[in-house]
Amino acid sequence: MSQRISDFVPSSCELLALGEPTHREPGFASIRNELFAELVASGFRSIALETDRVAALAVDEFVRGGHGTLDEVMRTGFSHEFGELTGNRELVAWLRDHNAGRAAEDQVGFHGFDAAMETMSAPSPRTYLEFARDYLELDVDIAGPAGSDERWSRTEAVLDAKVSPGAGPDAERLRVLADDMLTLLYTRAPERIAATSLAEWHRATIHLTAGIGLLRYHRQAAAPTEDGVRWNSLAAARDALMAQNLLDIRAGEARRGPTLVYSHNLHLRRNTSVMQMGPMELVWAGAGAIVGSLLGQRYGVILGSLGRSDGLELAEPEPGTFEHTLQHRIGTWGLAPAAELGPGHTRTDATQEQGYFPLDADTLAVTDTILHLNAGRAQAPVG
Repeated sequence: MSQRISDFVPSSCELLALGEPTHREPGFASIRNELFAELVASGFRSIALETDRVAALAVDEFVRGGHGTLDEVMRTGFSHEFGELTGNRELVAWLRDHNAGRAAEDQVGFHGFDAAMETMSAPSPRTYLEFARDYLELDVDIAGPAGSDERWSRTEAVLDAKVSPGAGPDAERLRVLADDMLTLLYTRAPERIAATSLAEWHRATIHLTAGIGLLRYHRQAAAPTEDGVRWNSLAAARDALMAQNLLDIRAGEARRGPTLVYSHNLHLRRNTSVMQMGPMELVWAGAGAIVGSLLGQRYGVILGSLGRSDGLELAEPEPGTFEHTLQHRIGTWGLAPAAELGPGHTRTDATQEQGYFPLDADTLAVTDTILHLNAGRAQAPVG
């Protein structure tokens, strides 16, 4: 057992995953910040969070000394309400202080690797496609076929395939336009980079990638299949975009040093992701399974584990569970090799509302390290 993350990072690792078992426990983000400072001291030069990649561009600019205030960037630079979390605010403030006065190549970069997709909604691709169009200086109508943003973002567009705009002729027109613009971004790269900058070319590519990802997501939402199949396709489409973003981020950061990626365990583990959604059981290849199969030993995985939490109403783990073993080996929190846990069974007291996904034997078999938090700090809901 150790609290030094450098003890668990092999020299071959370029992308280190650090997972949290639930988004509702703030203790993991605080530990992440402490561990990341240690990783930066040992050569890591970027971090990627489970938040919208386009919005995160504003955070990266801010932590590298850009204009604006911390309040503004926390409000506009995150999706999924993650800008409201104290741990993320502390991370952004630390990054800006750390980068101050350092050469650009030695500054620590901030990335998002998700899109602005919620479980029950996803935005219109219009603004992302228009950004790329304007960068390419094209005279192309996108607002016309896109229509109102609300028809894409409303909950019904995801819940009901029959009212989703993702399969109609307007959506097909947008997909063709987006594909053409992606080709143009590369064929005209020398010209556009000379006229603007490499950074601006990357910014346009990030916007266009997000727009294409949203078009794919809405196309899956419109698929005339049974709900279980459709929701499974939506989960897979989101994680496929996450994986693509992580690979792009690594391509850009390869010269500078390794990257820490922080997200829910479900998105980072090497094996298949499984989630119960009402009566449906969703099974899909998460971003970690995809990236892990492509990067091999260059991808390292540390998954989070929680003992108990009064705020989440998660009781002490029962004897024989993996969490129970960790609970009695680790005081406050610590890191342990997954292979050393020994036999156990999956705890059964967690609920969907807690958002906690217990450790299981299949996941532990393909995980390098476990970060265990003995007692959570989440506050109990009022009333």
